[in-house]
Amino acid sequence: MNFISTRGGERATGAQAVVKGIAGDGGLFVPEFFPTVSAEEIGEMCAMDYPERAAFLLSKYFDEYDREELLEACREAYSRFVGGDPIPLVRMDEGVYLLELFHGPTCAFKDVALTVMPYLLKKGCEISGVKENVLVVAATSGDTGKAALEGFKNHDGVKICAFYPEDGVSKMQKLQMVTTEGDNVFVAAVKGNFDDCQTAVKKIMNSPECRAEIAGKGYLLSSANSINVGRLLPQIAYYFSAYCDLLTSNQLKMGQRVDFAVPTGNFGNILSAYYAKRMGLPVGTLVCASNRNCVLTDFFKNGSYNIKRPLFRTMSPSMDILVSSNVERFIFEISGRDAALTAARMKSLSETGKYSVRAEELKEMRSFIYAGCTNEADTVECIYDFFMDYGYPMDTHTGVAMSVAHKYAEEIADDKDAEKRPMVVVSTASPYKFPQDVLYALTGNDVKDSYKGVKRIHLLTAMKVPEALKEIRYKPPRFKDVVSPDAIYDEILKFIS
Repeated sequence: MNFISTRGGERATGAQAVVKGIAGDGGLFVPEFFPTVSAEEIGEMCAMDYPERAAFLLSKYFDEYDREELLEACREAYSRFVGGDPIPLVRMDEGVYLLELFHGPTCAFKDVALTVMPYLLKKGCEISGVKENVLVVAATSGDTGKAALEGFKNHDGVKICAFYPEDGVSKMQKLQMVTTEGDNVFVAAVKGNFDDCQTAVKKIMNSPECRAEIAGKGYLLSSANSINVGRLLPQIAYYFSAYCDLLTSNQLKMGQRVDFAVPTGNFGNILSAYYAKRMGLPVGTLVCASNRNCVLTDFFKNGSYNIKRPLFRTMSPSMDILVSSNVERFIFEISGRDAALTAARMKSLSETGKYSVRAEELKEMRSFIYAGCTNEADTVECIYDFFMDYGYPMDTHTGVAMSVAHKYAEEIADDKDAEKRPMVVVSTASPYKFPQDVLYALTGNDVKDSYKGVKRIHLLTAMKVPEALKEIRYKPPRFKDVVSPDAIYDEILKFIS
């Protein structure tokens, strides 16, 4: 399997794509074709545990990696998750399920990919003949940073730095990052929002001069964001796994379609669901759920991607994004894999802040994606009502997804032609990562201290507090730097010098 750039002009093996992170022309690597998974293979996956399912699917893309080594890496990665099943599917009601992706080392869905990615990167270097050390750079809206830091810390031959918006993450997310241990890690806050962080990092990744200067210091530059296929592709596995769990629990029959509601920020999580659909998973509607920052909702409604708007800070900070990088991969597919058109659209976004798709493309997009958004009040009400009905506390991002899933259900309820399908809501983080906002949603009480929020949620719900969050409470912060977006590159150079 080879990978090509969304903007044309570059072709790479899977190992090379993982190591490089981003194509030389600024495009994102995508598979040359989508490998198929037959109904028979889905049936075989039902008898596998999660590491086996993940290795089976990843091997279809990374065929130059040894299959047994890949399975061993997946077993090691998911052994770090709490509980017998690293990715449990929880039945809440008739036809409504929650896919819990927060049982990993940092209590968020990014762990699913970033516990495997160090193996993919290290082995990719070996396969590609790369001898240099690797510098991994991550822009984060809260969860990617800690998951990447945790995944790569203390790995020989790798250094990793993470940059997060100074006021754009929860207190718990910030505490997780700034207390990270390891001699090969660096963290800094950035004056600005996530888009400022991501734009600065992508500018560095796309700069031949920056890459050359970093190479001169003995490092190959790579990325831990979902712009890297090594971050994106492992996420496909949990959609297949959810379907297998529905089959084995007799909740549906082979071939029946399933809807997924996904809280969406950088578009990587829902894109991996789309990739699963292209591979043959019986996916019905993908519910693209946004918070008050509704750039994606508007895009799927009118076909215009326009970032000329304010960015709001919300209780679901990992979704406070206007430039959703993985939309580039999506429009590449929707355009019929037209690299020149994709490059022109990305140029327009960079220069004018917007681009539009054609009417036929919009029609295709809307045939399987429902995009909706919700405000803060409705998210709070959804979290509260869900807890009252089921005794289940959701985090704020999952609350957004559930709220929009309810809106979708209401819209199709009276449509006699609409197929009623099981709805799997993707739960992306532990409620304890956003304790103050979750406590407010459940009780109406405000607390200033995150750990007071944790304690009160625990007393109210009896939900176990993750050890990973308990242990950082009294750790002193290691990283206190606050830099401007323009200073990110200088900080990177200081870190590796």
